[in-house]
Amino acid sequence: MAEKARIAILISGAGTNMAALLYASRMGDAAHEVVLVGSNDPAAPGLRLAELEGVPTFAHAHKGMTREAHDAAMEAAVIAAGADYIVLAGYMRILSDAFVQRWQGRMMNIHPSLLPKYKGLDTFARAIEAGDSHAGASVHLVTPDLDSGEVLAQARVAIAPDDTPSTLAERVRFAEHQLYPRALAEYVSRWRDPAALLERVRALALALPEADERESHGSPGFRVGGDKSGKFFAYFADQHHGTPHIALLARTGSMDELLNLVESQPEVYFKPAYYGASGWVGIILNRPGVDWDEIARWLQRSWRSVAPKRLTRLLDIADAF
Repeated sequence: MAEKARIAILISGAGTNMAALLYASRMGDAAHEVVLVGSNDPAAPGLRLAELEGVPTFAHAHKGMTREAHDAAMEAAVIAAGADYIVLAGYMRILSDAFVQRWQGRMMNIHPSLLPKYKGLDTFARAIEAGDSHAGASVHLVTPDLDSGEVLAQARVAIAPDDTPSTLAERVRFAEHQLYPRALAEYVSRWRDPAALLERVRALALALPEADERESHGSPGFRVGGDKSGKFFAYFADQHHGTPHIALLARTGSMDELLNLVESQPEVYFKPAYYGASGWVGIILNRPGVDWDEIARWLQRSWRSVAPKRLTRLLDIADAF
């Protein structure tokens, strides 16, 4: 069975989306398990439901506390529960920037509009007033800018001619309960999805100057230097040659460096069949917690090792400063 993502759900009220996520986690093929339900309101009804279902809970009232102090208390409980992700489900608190940044890419929220439309409050009244044909909900990553993180999934709900904000909200809530578990499952499974991992590698590789993509021995490869004289600086390998790894293959400086990386961090690096003999290292991507900034650095370094001098000269000058 694949490893399940451990999630902490933060709520402020009834927790209907929390309940949808909790019951989805009990399905046989679930990608997540709920390790904590936390709230800024000790009287939140959702806490009672979680307790009834045997899920650990934590509550800490925010009254009289600074935002940072309350966030620290909630975060401590999340960490103690061993959560990999924080899922906001009707958590009516604006979070401090530092808290959000520490969980960048590992915190998500559901918002009752089709983002980027109608960030903030009163979304249904605003959609009706604007004469929109549809309202809906969006699951998005949380960033310091309100309701501005990457949108992971959306559900559209038709607006009836006689809708009020409350009648529309009731129908959108049904859609939210379908949307949130699915969006969460897809997101926390990205680390083992070859297509999702390739898209991230491709975006980073092709952002480098004059990089292009070309298949090599059945694998996507990335080159620099033009059609005739171009050289490969990276490959994407999906469990090739019998390994269980989905990996980025990049150039090292020497065989000694390659062997040292593999020996010191076998959970991150391996010596790939065929390519390893030439000093290429495999960087394992199908593992939780990949540092994508480090992947970008590997790509740039590998690109730089084979790129024409006319492309690297300006970077060399910039590095000198």
